[in-house]
Amino acid sequence: MDFWKVLLIPFACLYGFVVRIRHVLFNANILKSESFSIPVIGVGNLSLGGTGKTPVVEYLIRLLSDESKLAVLSRGYGRNTKGFLIANQYSGHKDIGDESLQYHNKFTQNVKVAVCEDRREGITNLMQDDENLDVILLDDSFQHRYVKPGLSILLTDFHNLYMKDYLLPAGTLRDVVSEAKRADIIIVTKTYKVLSPITRRRIKGILKPHENQSLYFSYLSYGNLIPFPGFDDHKSPKNVSTIVLFCGIANSYPLQEYLRDMCVDLLVLDFPDHHTYRKKDMNLISRTYDDAFTRNKIIITTEKDAMRLIKSDYISMLGNVPLFYIPIEVKFHGLDNANFSNQIKKYVSENKRDISVY
Repeated sequence: MDFWKVLLIPFACLYGFVVRIRHVLFNANILKSESFSIPVIGVGNLSLGGTGKTPVVEYLIRLLSDESKLAVLSRGYGRNTKGFLIANQYSGHKDIGDESLQYHNKFTQNVKVAVCEDRREGITNLMQDDENLDVILLDDSFQHRYVKPGLSILLTDFHNLYMKDYLLPAGTLRDVVSEAKRADIIIVTKTYKVLSPITRRRIKGILKPHENQSLYFSYLSYGNLIPFPGFDDHKSPKNVSTIVLFCGIANSYPLQEYLRDMCVDLLVLDFPDHHTYRKKDMNLISRTYDDAFTRNKIIITTEKDAMRLIKSDYISMLGNVPLFYIPIEVKFHGLDNANFSNQIKKYVSENKRDISVY
């Protein structure tokens, strides 16, 4: 631990004390957790972000949406609205948040996307709105203890395992490590594409999952570059010399690593997570692109960033440049793929909604 983190340890201890008191109140049933008569799958983490929740939620949507009518409920981080909202054709990221907009734009059949700060209210409204709803996915729900998911999935970054992290502000943890025991499933995300049995055993030894917890390992898979809407006349060139990458996500290092193999020179512009792009940002991106003295150059951003730029007043400032976004999917190693899918489907099939309650 570096010097500055050591100085922050007392504040981390104070923060941890407050967090533990909150959990004590829930465990003593002084603060109430509510369960629902419908399969509810929560996806979350112990850290501030960057563990890959969005691709995992999308994996679950693909897994379940053909056979089940499902909804995705999140807080809608970064939106300018309040209360319960269901995404529609007019929704933008300012209405429902960038992640929710991404779900809504990618999945149209049998998937309802909603946002609400109060997850209990959100779940109740979704169940009352559609009595044929089969499953609700909660995005970023691990700390939201007012709802008790039927199945809880906890994510941890392979390169920043929660067992080796520290509480805020000394580290990135927003919850105490001991609360990992509440998870039914732990997924180690962002591993290397090749994962040895020795590494699996080492990580399992560090995390020490309980006997009732399933442990799976996953990695990120990147799709083909997609032209940004309005920049469709550009096709992805081969043998790219320079890539300008700009993104406002928690951890961009896996994407940087992937793109370095696609070009000679990678220029990275990192913005804060869920960043709202302004005029000065577009000027910086445009200037960085123009200053790259190579002929074969392109600009790439993430799919999540694209959601915040689709209706932006400033995207036209980039002019007619080759601008693309890159989709991301989560993949599981070996038998983890089938085992994880089977566990999810088994939970859903064994906990079908009891519509007599409503």
